[in-house]
Amino acid sequence: MSSTTHSTRSTRSDVIVAGAGPTGLLLAGDLAAAGVRVTLLEKRSHGISNLTRAFAVHARTLEQLDARGLADELEAKGRPAEGARLFGQLTIRFDTLPSRFRHLLVIPQYEVEKVLERRAAEAGVCFRYETEVTGLRQSADAVAMDVRGPGGERETLTAAYVVGADGHRSAVRDAVGLPFPGRSVIRSVVLADVRLDEVPEDLLTADAVGDAFAFIAPFGDGYHRIVAWDRRRDVPDSEPLELDEVRAVVRRALGRDYGMHDARWMSRFHSDERQVPDYRVGRVFLAGDAAHVHSPAGGQGMNTGLQDAANLSWKLAAVVGGHADPALLDTYQAERHPVGRSVLRSSGGIVRLAMAKYPWTRAFRAALTTFLDHVGPARARVLGQITGIGYKYAAPRGAHPLTGTRVPDVALKGGRLYEALRGGRFVLITPRSPQWDPARVVPAPEDRLAVESWASERRTTVLVRPDGYVAWAADDGEADGRTVTAAWAAALGRGA
Repeated sequence: MSSTTHSTRSTRSDVIVAGAGPTGLLLAGDLAAAGVRVTLLEKRSHGISNLTRAFAVHARTLEQLDARGLADELEAKGRPAEGARLFGQLTIRFDTLPSRFRHLLVIPQYEVEKVLERRAAEAGVCFRYETEVTGLRQSADAVAMDVRGPGGERETLTAAYVVGADGHRSAVRDAVGLPFPGRSVIRSVVLADVRLDEVPEDLLTADAVGDAFAFIAPFGDGYHRIVAWDRRRDVPDSEPLELDEVRAVVRRALGRDYGMHDARWMSRFHSDERQVPDYRVGRVFLAGDAAHVHSPAGGQGMNTGLQDAANLSWKLAAVVGGHADPALLDTYQAERHPVGRSVLRSSGGIVRLAMAKYPWTRAFRAALTTFLDHVGPARARVLGQITGIGYKYAAPRGAHPLTGTRVPDVALKGGRLYEALRGGRFVLITPRSPQWDPARVVPAPEDRLAVESWASERRTTVLVRPDGYVAWAADDGEADGRTVTAAWAAALGRGA
C-alpha cells in the first residue's frame, strides 16, 4: 500500500458526476436545482482554463441555456455569426433558423464553463477537485466509487447513480469496461491562439486549398483560434510546434497569414471518430466526450455534450425524486445514441470534404457545395444537423406527428416557452379556453407542471418535456384532463 494512502471512508450522494467540463457542469447544476444531492468530481485543480478547443455555441444549445436563464448573459459576451463560408463556395446562413437564436454564437468554452460553474455552485453542488476516479462497483440499488484525493487519500463515495462526463479518456468508461470503438480520422491537426495584425473580413474564416486546410475564429479578447492541417506533415502529437509552421499552413489554405504573432498556446492533436455502444451500464451513464468523440468540424462537440446533459438531467431528477419510473432512464440511450452517431457522420463528412485529395474528390466537393448552396431543403437539413435544431426523437407508433420534435420558443399568453421551462418543469400548452383551468387539469404539484395557453388561436394541445421536446400532443377536441394526466404519466415512464 502506498505511503500516501489514508483510511477509507464512505460518503453518500444521490448522483455523482465525474468531470467538471461543460457537460458535467450543466448536468450537475440541473440535478442540484431539482433538489438532488450531487457530488461533482474533477481530476484537475480548480480553475477555468482559457486554453480550450470549443469556440462556439449553436442555436439549439442556446435554447437549452435560455431555459436555464443563462443565454442572454452569454449572448452579451460573445459575437453572433449570421453565416459562414466553407471551401470558398458553400454559404451557411444561420439567420434562416427557426429559432430565437438565428446565429452561431462565437464564444470560447471557458466563458460557457464560468456561467455553468456559478449556477451549479449556487444550486448546491458539492465540488471535489483534484479527485481521481480509480474504480467503481455496482449493486442492485447503488454505485460505490473509489477515488483518490489531492493528498493521495482514498475514499469510497456512494450514490444511487453515476454519470461519467470525464472526457475522451474517461475513467468511468474504463471502470465499467465499455469499449470505445472507432478510428483516427486525421493526425497532426494544429491549434494555436494568436494575435493578428489583420482581422479577417468574415467573423469565421475557413478554406481548403490543395493539401492545406485552415480555420480562424475570434475569441473576443484580442486573440484568434487557428485550426490548421497539412496533409503532407503527418507527425505525432508530441512533435514540437512552432508558429512558423502554423503561418505556413494558413498561408497555403487562405492565401495569407494575417500577420499572426504572440501565440499564447499551441498544440497538435489527432481527430478521432469513436462512440461507445451503450450510454448506460446499470446505474452508470456516459455523456459528452466520454460517450462520443468526433472531428471538430462544425463545432458540434461541446454542443452535443450539453444536449446529452439536458436530456439526461430531468430524467435522473424525476427518478431520484420518486416522480418517475426508473425505466424512463432507458430512453437516454434510445434518444441520444442515434444523435451521437449522426454527429459522427455529419462532422466526419465535413472533414472528409476538407481532406479531398484527388481531382475527382475535389470535383465532387465542388458539385456538392454548389448543390447545397442552391437547394433550400437540402441546405436546411444540413443546417439542422449542425445546429442541433433538426434532431427529432423517435415516437411510439400512432403518436401525434409532433411527438418527439423540438419545440421552438413559441409565444404564450403568459410570456414565452423557454421562460416557462425554467425550473426543470413540464409545460402543458393548451388552447385558450375556460376548460383548461390549471387547478383542474392535472393533479400534480405546481412545481412539476406548468399550464400555459397559446398566445395565438392555435387549437393543438402540447405537453412539452423539460428539455423542450414534445412528449405528447393532441388536436382540437381530442384532449381533456384525463388524457393529459395519462400522457404525463406515460412521459414519466409510468405507463400509457
